[in-house]
Amino acid sequence: MRSWAGFVPENLPKWSWQDFEPYYAELVGAHLHDMHDFLSKWTELSEAVDESFSRLHVAVTVNTQDEEAKNRYQTFLSDVYPNAEEQEQALKRRLLESGQEMPARFEIPFLHIKQEVELFRSENLPLLVEERLLENEYDKTIGAQTVNWNGEEITVTQLRPYFQDRNRATREEAWRAALARQMQDREAINELWVKFLSLRGTIAGNADFSDYRSYRWKQLMRLDYTPADCKEFHDAIRKTVVPAAARLYEKRRDALGVTTLRPWDLDVDPYGRPPLKPFREVSDLTSTCGAIFSQMDERLGAYFRRMEREHLLDLDNRKNKAPGGYCTDFPASRKPFIFMNAVGIHDDVQTLLHEAGHAFHTFERASLPYYQQQHTPMEFAEVASMAMELLAGDFLESESGGFYSREEALRARTEHLEKTILFWPYMAVVDAFQHWVYENPTEAQDPCACDGQWRDIWNSFMGWIDWSGLEDELATGWQRKLHIHTVPFYYVEYGLAQLGALQVWERSLTNRSGALDSYLSALSLGGTVSLPQLYATAGAVFTFSSSALAKAVSLAESAIERPEGIKNP
Repeated sequence: MRSWAGFVPENLPKWSWQDFEPYYAELVGAHLHDMHDFLSKWTELSEAVDESFSRLHVAVTVNTQDEEAKNRYQTFLSDVYPNAEEQEQALKRRLLESGQEMPARFEIPFLHIKQEVELFRSENLPLLVEERLLENEYDKTIGAQTVNWNGEEITVTQLRPYFQDRNRATREEAWRAALARQMQDREAINELWVKFLSLRGTIAGNADFSDYRSYRWKQLMRLDYTPADCKEFHDAIRKTVVPAAARLYEKRRDALGVTTLRPWDLDVDPYGRPPLKPFREVSDLTSTCGAIFSQMDERLGAYFRRMEREHLLDLDNRKNKAPGGYCTDFPASRKPFIFMNAVGIHDDVQTLLHEAGHAFHTFERASLPYYQQQHTPMEFAEVASMAMELLAGDFLESESGGFYSREEALRARTEHLEKTILFWPYMAVVDAFQHWVYENPTEAQDPCACDGQWRDIWNSFMGWIDWSGLEDELATGWQRKLHIHTVPFYYVEYGLAQLGALQVWERSLTNRSGALDSYLSALSLGGTVSLPQLYATAGAVFTFSSSALAKAVSLAESAIERPEGIKNP
């Protein structure tokens, strides 16, 4: 056999299919007599391909105008990806047909491999490439959105601090400037949307599915719940969370002394306090979060210091950078990479804590021997990130190495818990909209129908905000939620995981070290156990129930009303 230790991660983005193909040819053709040897070599090869893709994807998001990076990315998608997928399927079939005994903790990965083989169609490979390219076009469109503000060209994201200005006129001006620029791309995004829907319908049909949702459900390996469960979750949120959210919005309206809440009234502190200013330079964000992680647990501190040392953080916002934030991993290197768009507000702190949770997940599961064991269900991967926001949120005070005074730290936690309650109705809007889209694909091909449906669903969950005179801005909210376009159906995970994260945090209030140990133990399992087992290991329950939501809302409301009463030993 060819030496299988020759992959240099930094060189992988330059590899063509001709570089990878000999490894696949030898592994597909080799006699399968040693399952550990077979899986180990397959792991090394799959990780090398994935690392090539991850590094190329990072390159096109850190600079959406980098033509060389874009060309390499597109070459990977058209050259390496389809050929590698064909060979991956051959390896999966060999495994399924081998009849050999599987290694320990491989039951769930084996089931996933079986589903992937059932889902695979060669004719879909070029269509999946086309979908990736459309996603890149969406990112490029959003990343190019800038405005002229006080004589300076800045990104729409860089306007966000002005949404927190105590002067209502300034907030409104900034909000309208952002939306005006975003609305300029309305038709361009509509055109992309029609292409997305047509393409996804074809992909589903090729795989013998009557609708895209069924295809996507299997593609996402959602083995433990159904679309009906999601709708049950929407109903539970409407019943249990929406009244609590209404109370928070009414409290905000009253504190601001306004007749109705307008969209630009949602980020400002309602009590007239200046916005939290956690840092001026991104280096301060990095160093302070590093101190927080070290204070929490030296294992976390060591992980984060490694990310700093190895340049695995790209945190500042700048022109032509893709929107949002993410944590990806470099599988061959067994290390993560965090991307975000920091502009100096508290949300940036929360984003870095969130993405660091994903990064710690990558480090914790890195000891699993096989590639197929490391893929964790996203419904739990988001527990890793959301629980870290809450656990680390107890260390925001400067005496714990954090950003704020005691009063500011309590305020930050209160605001975070309020946003948790307010998030669930918004999550339900995004998820319910996607269910409507793929239940009604012909109607959803008309962006105007999508506008109307988004508006109606929004008003059923979030009718407290006054959008008078802004009807188009409200109706096109679906255009600005990137998940709907680039990762369809990936949003309910956040709602489920938020429920799990609050359960992890609740345990930490009486046993911080025990809660953190359980959390890290669950992260280390990767994808070797079922979703309910992952939650249970972390000290939570995987559920859609109104009763669990009611308990979580009660915990959050109690901490909001009596922030000093929350104790961590």
